[in-house]
Amino acid sequence: MFSKLLLQWDRSQNDRSMPWKGEKNPYKIWVSEIILQQTRVQQGEKYYRALLKKYPDIQALANAKESELYKIWQGLGYYSRCKNMLQTAQIIVNVFHGSFPTTYEDIIKLKGIGPYTAAAIASFAFDLPYAVVDGNVIRILSRYFGIESPYQTSKEKKQFELLAQKLLPQKQSADYNQAIMDLGATICKPQNPLCENCPFTKNCYAYINGRISELPVKKSKIVLKDRYFHFFIFENKQSIFIQHRTEKDIWQHLYSPYLIEKKNISLKDYPFLQGHQYKKNPDLFTQKLTHQKIHGFFYRIEINNLEAIQELQLIKIPKAKLSAYSFPKMIISKKKKNNYL
Repeated sequence: MFSKLLLQWDRSQNDRSMPWKGEKNPYKIWVSEIILQQTRVQQGEKYYRALLKKYPDIQALANAKESELYKIWQGLGYYSRCKNMLQTAQIIVNVFHGSFPTTYEDIIKLKGIGPYTAAAIASFAFDLPYAVVDGNVIRILSRYFGIESPYQTSKEKKQFELLAQKLLPQKQSADYNQAIMDLGATICKPQNPLCENCPFTKNCYAYINGRISELPVKKSKIVLKDRYFHFFIFENKQSIFIQHRTEKDIWQHLYSPYLIEKKNISLKDYPFLQGHQYKKNPDLFTQKLTHQKIHGFFYRIEINNLEAIQELQLIKIPKAKLSAYSFPKMIISKKKKNNYL
């Protein structure tokens, strides 16, 4: 009954449109799913189009220059996705001879692909009977069946995954998977759900018992780690100095001004800053990541004696060529607001 009602709603009322919806090409499905990890659909669409325009197939992506791929990805965040995409494309070309693997077992072995993404590719591209379980699906199942467990421990995750798989119509997996995600995104929303338009209201536990706002049960709140970044924008006439972030940390492989990470700093403690005029921007920039909150401070310094910063091993580039380099979202926001870069 659940699956039948959902598919009826999909055929008669679901008008949600997305550029990848109904796509059967596994490469394009994969690109869309990786972009949509931790990203809203509205934001992801332009990146999806831009990436496919530059790299229309798996071979083109496998041959991509890392710096050019990161430039397209700039502003989307979670840059490990970008790195994994490039590595996976190269694996598909070298190991699978350029053809996307066609079984769930092979798909899930690829770098950056977990159970949800593997199920999405397997069902949408190859009509294989694997149920997707994302936030939308968890919300619908929790409310409809009155599931009190959060999707947190492996045991709790297994409960949702088994139920989702049980409900999946074997011969209509693609339609069903897309429909249940669309219903969660447009009707059974986290806040202010449109229950009057939902096909499940007659049998929905949460609706009948007035518990819409209580389900699904929330996960334990993540305590964010505060980090304090002081960015020093060194300038010399029409040139600017930046650094390439190579360490295994946030923003790996991107560029930034010289960075000192410390809650409070005294500029007199850094000899290379002495004897130069600087201007500190009064604004504090913040960016929340999954497990940390970044507090950013910016200083603009005109350097006359280049030997003073030689030990920092920075990269000197013309200001006119800054757009060729990929910067973190915080730096981009700063640039747009204050024209600091």
